[in-house]
Amino acid sequence: MNYTNTVMEKLSAGKTVLGTFIQPSSPEWVEIIALAGFDFVLLDAEHGPISPESAYPMILAAEANGIPALARIGQKDKQVVLKFLDLGISGVMFPQINSAEEAEDAVASTKYAPRGTRGLAGSRAFEYGLNKPAAELVPMINDRTMTIVQFEHIDTLPALDAILDVPDMDMLFVGPNDLAQSMGFAGQPLHPDVTAVGDQVIARAKARGIKLGTVAPDAAGASVAADRGFDMIVASATVLLAQSARRMIDEFGKR
Repeated sequence: MNYTNTVMEKLSAGKTVLGTFIQPSSPEWVEIIALAGFDFVLLDAEHGPISPESAYPMILAAEANGIPALARIGQKDKQVVLKFLDLGISGVMFPQINSAEEAEDAVASTKYAPRGTRGLAGSRAFEYGLNKPAAELVPMINDRTMTIVQFEHIDTLPALDAILDVPDMDMLFVGPNDLAQSMGFAGQPLHPDVTAVGDQVIARAKARGIKLGTVAPDAAGASVAADRGFDMIVASATVLLAQSARRMIDEFGKR
């Protein structure tokens, strides 16, 4: 196990990090993303078929290639979250967090006592109890495990300040697609009204020193997001593959 988290280290140093969502249960996709030079992979167990069982070799592939593996977990179920954490995942993204209470539950589920309620066992996260004692590893694991909560609904805006004030929340991640949908602009994440709400969120998070993340479809979109103040930018590996495949077909057809 690597008890450091290079994403957190880069963010702490003021750097912007770039990664990809991966939906298929594929260690090979993880290896390709790592070898291409991305900072991390985010296993999408919300919108894809990834389970704790299929996540395990993907986490190993990430570690073998020197990048952290995070996971977005659709179920707000401590037991499901724990299964991913015990495999050694470096952070958890919680979608559709709409209140400070939900944000607190998210943090508590990723942290051992005294901060949280994460169950402790001699799992892979503890190297099966074979090396350092648990008392020494608990604070190290707490420090390396990111808690990321997603802001995705316009109705959450009144609760935003309370969410941002939850201690030990590492990042607020703005989901523009669902935000746009909640505002009546489905499929229009760049609508000016959606962008305006996003700018409000950025300003309020920055005022509290909270790191921010969002999605981007391509390099140009990632640059725009970075310029707006986002610290973590995530593309979809599936979309990147689809765009590249379509581009080849289009260009080949012009010969």
